[in-house]
Amino acid sequence: MKSVVRGANSVKLEIEAGELLEDVSVGDSISTNGVCLTVTSLKGDSFTADVMHQTMRLSNLGVLKQGDRVNLERALTLQSRLGGHLVAGHVDGVGRITALERDDTAVWITVATPPEIARYVVDKGSIAVDGVSLTVAYAACGSFKVSVIPHTQEATTLTSKRIGDVVNLENDMIVRYVEKLMKGDERKGMSLEFLLENGF
Repeated sequence: MKSVVRGANSVKLEIEAGELLEDVSVGDSISTNGVCLTVTSLKGDSFTADVMHQTMRLSNLGVLKQGDRVNLERALTLQSRLGGHLVAGHVDGVGRITALERDDTAVWITVATPPEIARYVVDKGSIAVDGVSLTVAYAACGSFKVSVIPHTQEATTLTSKRIGDVVNLENDMIVRYVEKLMKGDERKGMSLEFLLENGF
């Protein structure tokens, strides 16, 4: 993080990104700790982005300081292979790291989650932690565990975190659409009976 300029309820970030900025233009999106941010200017090997009040409320971007490292990822193109789960950069909220445990070459991270996020976390499901797509190894009431492989340890900031640190969380987006369809409405909503009748 090159600089952090705070407003009353906003932050302007300048982020050093190096080769990631190749072919990037103003207006493009770059995921920053899992939050989809719009590039507002480019200068050398860095870009700037504005973080509004709503994003600060739902993420950890408001507590970033100059010198902090962040996870960065360019937006997926329609020509790209999909190597993880679908992540929109629309963070659902934050969790807090409660345990870090080394297990041979892996690192187990336990994250405490609020109920509105925990309800969508399932064993073997997907979740993005600070923008990193991970498989849930264990889900309990109010927390989950992920196992971070050596490559992810080297390529992201996850294992530089400490117990008590806040991380951005994004649930798998498909589950939210399924929930919406299952709720239905009085006129023409989906129901479990409808899905079963139609072979789902």
